[in-house]
Amino acid sequence: MIGARRARGARLRSELRYVATRLFVGAVVRGYVRLRVSGLDRLPSGACVLCFNHQSWTDPFVLLAVLPWWPRLYIFGPREADMTRGWRNRLMAWTGTPVPYRPAGDDLRGAARRAQAVLESGGILAIAGEGRIHAGEAELLPLSEGAAFFALRAGVPLVPCAINGTSWLAFGRRIRVRAGPPIEVSGRPTQAAVRELTERLWTELHELCQGYPDPAPPGWFGRWLTEAFNDWPEGARPDVRRVTTATDAGSPIRRES
Repeated sequence: MIGARRARGARLRSELRYVATRLFVGAVVRGYVRLRVSGLDRLPSGACVLCFNHQSWTDPFVLLAVLPWWPRLYIFGPREADMTRGWRNRLMAWTGTPVPYRPAGDDLRGAARRAQAVLESGGILAIAGEGRIHAGEAELLPLSEGAAFFALRAGVPLVPCAINGTSWLAFGRRIRVRAGPPIEVSGRPTQAAVRELTERLWTELHELCQGYPDPAPPGWFGRWLTEAFNDWPEGARPDVRRVTTATDAGSPIRRES
């Protein structure tokens, strides 16, 4: 009896933290930028995997600001060995939205179990399919196969979602969020099925990203805010003119090492 009450209390606290997070993030995002959102009426009423492109550390917060409150939204990541260390990790864990995974290869099964649990609960699992931020608003790097694998494993739709305008965060500028039609899935998550679904996902997400120009850098505050938490694999923001598209790179699929 005591255990049941504690469990109900823990669930209630989790829901309250989620509501507080959505209210706060929504107010901050909408107070700083202008949002143009389309396609959200296409979202399934139940569980799904949502795959988005990745321009900035703010992309998950944009999703928290614009997506429907229910089904509950979860963000796959970050790659952290211990979410109890560091104020950012503790804050993210407090919100209850991340589905973290350890960078060691032995956590792949654990990450798959956590993702499956989210989808079985009826939630939305959002994944930055490129696995890293990049420059070039209309560009899309090769996607990892995780989104397709999770969708096939759980038997839930896969939704492409493009976020454009976050490459530079200037006050009052427009950010565009476009959700594409859900991709219905069926069958087992075989290697061939996962690869085929990932290729289709890349094509549809790339199409959603098209037509958005690269914005000019803002003033000093906007530049600072943009780069405050960006983690560039190159060590610094690359020149957008040198970005190579995924098509030029030869494959829309990124293999995990």
